[in-house]
Amino acid sequence: MFDTHSMKRTLCFLLFCCFYTGLIAAMPIQEKFGKAAFYSVMKAGNLADVDNELALLSTAPAKERDGYEGALLMKKADLMKKPKDRLKYFKEGRIKLETALLADNDNTEFHFLRLAIEEHAPKIVRYKADIAKDKDLVIKNFNSQSPAVQHAILDYCSNSKVLHREDFSPRS
Repeated sequence: MFDTHSMKRTLCFLLFCCFYTGLIAAMPIQEKFGKAAFYSVMKAGNLADVDNELALLSTAPAKERDGYEGALLMKKADLMKKPKDRLKYFKEGRIKLETALLADNDNTEFHFLRLAIEEHAPKIVRYKADIAKDKDLVIKNFNSQSPAVQHAILDYCSNSKVLHREDFSPRS
């Protein structure tokens, strides 16, 4: 009825199907980068949350990746225990965020991220030069931002000395 060769092929095919579907079932579903989750981690994330969000950045648009990664690395610096590690991650993050701003200086969201970091950065890192410029740009372009970014900006106002909810009130 069946020859040995066709039985071997059928068996190999069945084993392959079982193995392949077993691998797929064992693989975790890849989450996608989302701005709401990103801002949640920036606000109150722990080290594991930051590392997870950094891993998710592979699904973010390439032209925006450096800016988000830079901000997360500076957040990570704040969570590190050793001063050497804090400085290392802060410098690495600053380079990435500033590079993203050089590539896309009109990106209001990156100016907002820089403002939030500058405002809370320790004096020793000397990262406060663009606060006024970033504030003006964020206020000017607030209405053109996505709802997730607008929510993050308004949420940040409660923690800011330079940005206030009144700055975003409708003007007559």
